[in-house]
Amino acid sequence: MIPAPPEGDPTAGFLQYLSVEKGLSPNTLQSYGSDLSKFFAFLKKEKTSWEKARESVLTKFIHHQSQGGLSPRSLARLISSLKAFYRYALLDNRTDRNPTAQLSSPKAWFSLPKFLSLDEIQQLLSQPDTAEVRGLRDRAMLEVMYAAGLRVSELIGLKVDDVHLKDRFVLCRGKGGKERIVPLGRAAVEATENYLAGARPKLLRGDSEILFATCRRQRFTRQGFWKMLRRYALKAGLPAKISPHVLRHSFATHLLEGGADLRSVQLMLGHSQITTTQIYTHVSRQRLRRVYDQFHPRA
Repeated sequence: MIPAPPEGDPTAGFLQYLSVEKGLSPNTLQSYGSDLSKFFAFLKKEKTSWEKARESVLTKFIHHQSQGGLSPRSLARLISSLKAFYRYALLDNRTDRNPTAQLSSPKAWFSLPKFLSLDEIQQLLSQPDTAEVRGLRDRAMLEVMYAAGLRVSELIGLKVDDVHLKDRFVLCRGKGGKERIVPLGRAAVEATENYLAGARPKLLRGDSEILFATCRRQRFTRQGFWKMLRRYALKAGLPAKISPHVLRHSFATHLLEGGADLRSVQLMLGHSQITTTQIYTHVSRQRLRRVYDQFHPRA
């Protein structure tokens, strides 16, 4: 839930503008709303308002967030939120000045994404007990997530009609409501067929479009899937801090290491910019360097 904005500020109108005019996803809107809530709380301590805030105040706020441990990527998004907010305020005639006009974003130093090896993936996927209803569901969810490189929000949002098992592909809705088609491998198809036949009817009685349901007959939450993944990671002897995005990183890294071209991986991941996908080529290069240094006699 996005925290309620202070009385008199244009946050609600701003978020509606982003949703209707820009087509941003609910998750992105929540992030923007959270950024503005922090900003307004800071302004309150500074005893000023967003209308009167100068660039120096915004710089102080950003520095305060940086000192609090916010990553460069999150800082870049924070600055983007502030810039978008003041642009909206200008368009809506709520102000005649823009203190973010000269505000520069910190260079977002991309940290190399964590991923699992093929052996680690196999170990993780083998953890659910497919003799049980919950195990059939969990195995299908893990297989589909890794097979298609889905974001966790895309996975839990899948509907039954989104998965085309005969033709082996899944239709998923990414950021901004953009749809894309991603192939599914045989293992993911088989796991999903087993789940639909042996588990889903016991989890969901009656008509429902939800593909993956909890034992309470509801759609999974991101937190719920996260907890489930970590439980299996611990059983598999993997790092306790493994996140759903690690499966997405593994999907991309393994495709590129197998010889897939960057453009195809970009389309399957749903990245709007190929520069975002290029981070995975750095992962492959780093691994090649480690192999070279370890085995070449004159390294």
